[in-house]
Amino acid sequence: MLDVTAAQDGRLNRPAGIRSIRLGDTTVTYLPDGDVRLRPLQLLPDSTAEVWAAHPEYLDAAGRLVGSVGGLLVEHGGRALLIDTGFGPQTLAAPDGPLDVIHGGALLHNLAELGRVPQDIEAVAFTHLHSDHLGWACHVVPGGDRPVFAHADHLVSGPEWEGRDLLEAQGAAEQVAALAPHVRTIGDGQEVFPGVRARITPGHTPGHAEYVITGGGRRLIAFGDAVHSPIQIDHPEWSAAFDHDLARTAEHRRRLVAELAEPDTIGFGVHFADVVFGHVRQDGDGPAWKPLDA
Repeated sequence: MLDVTAAQDGRLNRPAGIRSIRLGDTTVTYLPDGDVRLRPLQLLPDSTAEVWAAHPEYLDAAGRLVGSVGGLLVEHGGRALLIDTGFGPQTLAAPDGPLDVIHGGALLHNLAELGRVPQDIEAVAFTHLHSDHLGWACHVVPGGDRPVFAHADHLVSGPEWEGRDLLEAQGAAEQVAALAPHVRTIGDGQEVFPGVRARITPGHTPGHAEYVITGGGRRLIAFGDAVHSPIQIDHPEWSAAFDHDLARTAEHRRRLVAELAEPDTIGFGVHFADVVFGHVRQDGDGPAWKPLDA
């Protein structure tokens, strides 16, 4: 089911800007780095042309699915954690396949807009080791010679780091090498920051992680690439072409959709369009993503 408000104001086919929510004493902010345009039928091969024709609100003028690229800033008691670091100052276009074009570069500017500098980030926690999440962690400070977040611990799930040879084989060897000196592995259920716990949810990658942030009687689930688009909330059986284990990801996504419908539970979809924060509303037509601030 479509969230009518989001469709009417065009938020489903534009990338997200800076958006913040409060969870008690914790502030959680989406930090945009750029955006991504995807070929919908290639990204979600179980979808159909008829589905997309019926839901043009998700697509840009060229028929591409619009997504956001960025990170999630978590602030508590003067401290700061960053979950994922966007794509970095680069652009990548592909002539075919799921990806049309992706670009980044704005994350540090948006961090400054919030009155923060990279040195304020005490740790960077990664959902997984794909290039659109490693981004700035593998790029040097403009005008410098060290990676932007070289001062911070780089938190990676144990299974994800142990399986890095798969990522290296997929062309990420240079990025993995850049991260290696700073990596600290984390386990399922581990608290990585006040009120923030990791949970390992394999499927999209062998060691994909989500982060559950609690405060003020609510919880937020930063679910990484378990879901790429809000339309998958209505179709959790649709796995993405980028998923390592399609069946396992679909199984997890079904559980996640049910969990996001529970009271006082918020979801964060890093690749969603301008609806990154929301929850699932259950009604007679099935689950639907409802933007938190719509």
